[in-house]
Amino acid sequence: MKDFCFGIHPVLEAIRSGKTIDKLFVQKGLKGDLAQELMEEIRVNRIRPKMVPIEKLNRITRKNHQGVIAFVSPVPFYNLGDTIQEVFESGETPFFLMLDGITDIRNFGAICRTAECAGVHGIIIPEIGAAQINADALKTSAGALHQVKIIKERYLDNSVEFLQNSGIQVIGCTEKTKDLYTDLDYKAPLAIIMGSEESGISEAVMKKLDGKAKLPLHGEIGSLNVSVAAGVILYEVLRQRN
Repeated sequence: MKDFCFGIHPVLEAIRSGKTIDKLFVQKGLKGDLAQELMEEIRVNRIRPKMVPIEKLNRITRKNHQGVIAFVSPVPFYNLGDTIQEVFESGETPFFLMLDGITDIRNFGAICRTAECAGVHGIIIPEIGAAQINADALKTSAGALHQVKIIKERYLDNSVEFLQNSGIQVIGCTEKTKDLYTDLDYKAPLAIIMGSEESGISEAVMKKLDGKAKLPLHGEIGSLNVSVAAGVILYEVLRQRN
């Protein structure tokens, strides 16, 4: 699967054909009529380009990129507000998963696979600091990335507030609490947040949580793989709701 395209005309065509642009790198100071046309198309489609030096583009490809490289996502991205509304209108109880700082592609794919099986309505990831959705992620997810909605948000702390204002409680899975994951009630509209294995949930997000839940650990290692931990708490939600 081709993860990126380059050159002004191919990138324009990708945008105009409705492909989902995951990341867009544009050379700083890029000029010319075609460049202006591209920037206008970017503006109309509300794509946030990252302006970078030519050296970064050359590290991605040595071919004639003309100062533009776009990473095309193999799956569409969805709007958080629209997804929440759809779930409420369907009569189901919202169940979301937020991934904060999880960049490992295989962990991401495995989490998506479990989330889809557990009935999660949408997986929220940040624009920066998330695993790239590519062929490896699709393979690890066993196709779940084509089934579960992926929602990309600029600032996760703002997304937490949006969820709460929409009547959805937000619970973080973290060791920084005395509450075991089995002690909490997950029957109400809910979003579960998983942080990275290295640094956990970011401080900005942690401050806004409605509750925290931890998994008991009795071994010597002191931590679980994040995809395993996600599976445990997601299925506790499913157990309680069933």
